[in-house]
Amino acid sequence: MKAIIIAATMLTFVTGCATQKDWSATGGSRADGVVRLSYEKGEFEQPKLSEEQAIKIATQRCKTWGYTGAEAFGGVTRHCNTAGGFSGCANSLITKEYQCTGDGVATAK
Repeated sequence: MKAIIIAATMLTFVTGCATQKDWSATGGSRADGVVRLSYEKGEFEQPKLSEEQAIKIATQRCKTWGYTGAEAFGGVTRHCNTAGGFSGCANSLITKEYQCTGDGVATAK
């Protein structure tokens, strides 16, 4: 019986927990028309993300630079912030790039 409880507990840790995550603007280049959005992920977290939220944040940043919108661009990059844990990385920074759309010319108001 004790072995079953231990096995069930380990299975819970290995499968992880679904966690709501929010994107944050973490960089980019006005000249290149690129916005970088990131979130942090723990080793056993299964993040739930909103691509709609990401597009809104990227579009808002692009509009302040004079562009008209933004779209997802390429894949994601992972950077290990905290080494350790079972997988070798206890905490990661996940970053995704968005390309600004439009001509990038600020309009006079």
